[in-house]
Amino acid sequence: MSPDSGSTPRVLVADDHALVRSGIVGLLEAADLEVVGEAGDGLEALEAARRLRPDVVLMDIRMPGLDGIEATARLAAGPDGPRVLVLTTFDLDEYVYRALRAGAAGFLLKDAPPERLVDAVRTVARGEALLAPALTRRLIERYLATPQPGAAEETAHDLTPREREVWLLIARGMSNQEVGERLFLSEATVKAHVTRLLAKLGVRDRVQAVVAAYESGLVRPGGAASG
Repeated sequence: MSPDSGSTPRVLVADDHALVRSGIVGLLEAADLEVVGEAGDGLEALEAARRLRPDVVLMDIRMPGLDGIEATARLAAGPDGPRVLVLTTFDLDEYVYRALRAGAAGFLLKDAPPERLVDAVRTVARGEALLAPALTRRLIERYLATPQPGAAEETAHDLTPREREVWLLIARGMSNQEVGERLFLSEATVKAHVTRLLAKLGVRDRVQAVVAAYESGLVRPGGAASG
């Protein structure tokens, strides 16, 4: 779910370390974000999300019992579920990739500056995906299975040439504004193209569209387009 325009995002913090949770909660509250609850593991996060209906869940990956990846997948599979922002560290690349495939709206490193965390929560709450282009691309290229021959054409055959162009550019980590500048389109027009693109691909957000671009072979390691 996404908050109404101008409203304060409701946030649930899931992390198995109480001191980490406390620090995150204090930081978010100091930035006038509403923290509606805390959870110490994946099962607690699921129960709290059902009960409290947050807009965003800040989800640690490594937690006892049900981990953050499986919890993310269950939240993403539900109707009108919260957006999930995964918290991780540099040495958990494989986990991050699995979380993106599970339906996370993005990820953030735990050592990010406080203002970056606040901005990330607000970005995800608006319904946007949080992509760190270079790191996302590295994750996908490192952990993605080799695409099947012809998979790109099969995936993209219903796309218009413009939608295909937009797909390639967001797969390279460009924002709507950057895509618009590259293609000489307004940001609103780009957003409309992205909305149609996501519907045709059958994915929930641009993070999943990026994964699909690499999985299909449309974009190859190194950023080159296929075909």
